[in-house]
Amino acid sequence: MARELQVLNQKPRQQKPDWLRIRLGDPTNQNHLLKLIEGLNLHTVCQEAKCPNIFECWSDRTATFMLGGDICTRHCGFCAVGKGEPGQLDSDEPRHVAEAVRHLNLAHTVITSVNRDDLPDGGAAHWAETIRQVRALNPECKVEVLIPDFNGDEDALNTVLDAAPDVLNHNTETIARLYRRVRPDADYQQSLTLLKRAAARRDQEQRGMITKSGIMVGLGESFDEVVELMKDLRAASCDVMTIGQYLQPQARRLPVERYVTPEEFDRWRDLGLSLGFKHVQSSPLTRSSYHAREQAETEPIAV
Repeated sequence: MARELQVLNQKPRQQKPDWLRIRLGDPTNQNHLLKLIEGLNLHTVCQEAKCPNIFECWSDRTATFMLGGDICTRHCGFCAVGKGEPGQLDSDEPRHVAEAVRHLNLAHTVITSVNRDDLPDGGAAHWAETIRQVRALNPECKVEVLIPDFNGDEDALNTVLDAAPDVLNHNTETIARLYRRVRPDADYQQSLTLLKRAAARRDQEQRGMITKSGIMVGLGESFDEVVELMKDLRAASCDVMTIGQYLQPQARRLPVERYVTPEEFDRWRDLGLSLGFKHVQSSPLTRSSYHAREQAETEPIAV
């Protein structure tokens, strides 16, 4: 895989089109949030994944907290997060996330994590404790979790669901054909099964949880292959979908194969709504947690 990435990345970088211009935010609020995160020894996916929306979101004093440290056990070809052997879980992290949410007075918080395949439960108990701590200090705040696949462990998934998140998000990231290249340690059908299990439990218990998934485009997929993935997500009872342009975060990551036009993103959005998604966030700068609060205001799809 490393040799494949080296060969692929010999291609010159394409110039970004005009529609990928990023609006810079107010540095006052950005610096305030940075100091808070550093003071509580927290990590955000905004920083680790080099998100293009960090200026806009941090100016609005919102962030996506990342559990489990800043080292991931997997080797995805698109991701800027560090790879290797992670350290021990920080037992204070759930409380610190809850304190940060309270300090920022958030109405909707998004929590994600690195993959922790080194842990027997993939970090699921740590996830659940974080949700409970956030709820205890912030009872009015909606909690969205963007979880890993836990290697298909249904008990680990149920541990997270027991804590009753408002939104259960798990990204499929790309089409099935590209998994070996983009997500070599993951499995397409396993991700669909996770979403289907979450939706089935939600429906059985008649809770209001929303299921959600997202992908990147520009990695070599065709327009129709994205449509087929959308159909797979709807078959798994996924309520909300996000589609955004892949941007190469560093030279050693997969290159951008093409920049998708805004018109194509609009077509996917319209097709997604016709397939039955309650909300489709589809644009070049869309990321999983971009405008997450607005996405969560939709109602789960009735079955």
